[in-house]
Amino acid sequence: MSAPDDLIDRLRLIRTSGIGPNAHRQLLLRFGSAEAALAAIPNLARRGDGQVPAICSKDAAQREIEAVERAGAHYLALGHAPYPRSLAETGGAPPLLTAKGNLALLDRPMVAIVGARNASAAACRFARGLAHDLGEEGISVVSGLARGIDSAAHDGSIVSGTIAVIAGGIDIAYPPENEARQKDIGERGLLIAEMPPGTEPRARHFPYRNRIIAGLAAGTVVVEAAPQSGSLITARLAAEAGREVMAVPGSPLDPRAQGCNQLIRDGATLIQTAADVIEAISNLNGKVASPSRSYEPQPLAQEDLELDFRSRVEELLGPSPVPVDEILRLSGGEPGAVQLVLLELDLAGRLDRHAGNKVSLTG
Repeated sequence: MSAPDDLIDRLRLIRTSGIGPNAHRQLLLRFGSAEAALAAIPNLARRGDGQVPAICSKDAAQREIEAVERAGAHYLALGHAPYPRSLAETGGAPPLLTAKGNLALLDRPMVAIVGARNASAAACRFARGLAHDLGEEGISVVSGLARGIDSAAHDGSIVSGTIAVIAGGIDIAYPPENEARQKDIGERGLLIAEMPPGTEPRARHFPYRNRIIAGLAAGTVVVEAAPQSGSLITARLAAEAGREVMAVPGSPLDPRAQGCNQLIRDGATLIQTAADVIEAISNLNGKVASPSRSYEPQPLAQEDLELDFRSRVEELLGPSPVPVDEILRLSGGEPGAVQLVLLELDLAGRLDRHAGNKVSLTG
């Protein structure tokens, strides 16, 4: 497995307070290296009229690398093999992931199977059988290692190839009753984590995990889900990434089936067999990409941006998320200039980034 020579600097950059995947990507695009980006952060934050974020130290980054090695895992870096191309093509792809197990599973077609934690016995049986049948067709099954449907999907595909995306650190078993299952997947399948080693999963981590599940897979199958469940968030993220959304119908008398039935009503593909799944993802013709426009700005001298232009961009922002495309159109500026102002505000802690390439002012 290849890894970037500047792994420590890339790790320091993403572990720096306030820097997320989008800011990380913009900094690398603009400055060419993580080392140069780290040096530029203080000045950028000051230009955004905010506090300079606390930059992760080299010692802290080295300690994390050593913890990943002790766990028997490796880093996957965006832009370097074997980082999965399907995930790299989505907006907000994690700059760094840790992975443990069979990386070859990332080279196969991938389908996500997700659903309720308090799933019915019938739904778990269906998920396990569907995962087994997809695995028999050479498809890697992706899920989140939660109770219920996730666990059933992993069990059905553990022999053929299963990928578990976890919400905590690569060395943390969650939920506790899945410790043996997680160990087995790390040995026979593939474990993937975005959070640093030692991180206990918190509620805010699960939506981050869900976007990775949706981004890895050509399509997401929801087997059983109540309204407002995390599984429906995964389905929405899959749709936003231009992937196929599929659902298994259930009884209208069971609240756990209401989410799936609503997805089908809204246009999701109805799934009864593995053949239905294969037919649905074959309609993509191997093309999966984020519908969000992503800019790759050219280096721009900061003195080239006049104060009135910065003010104009900031005036177009407010507490409600707006597409970056709209900011670009209304400001009349070049993409690189607009992205630089947004980056300054982001590093100053004054900008929030949202799904669909939208931004808003904090607070």
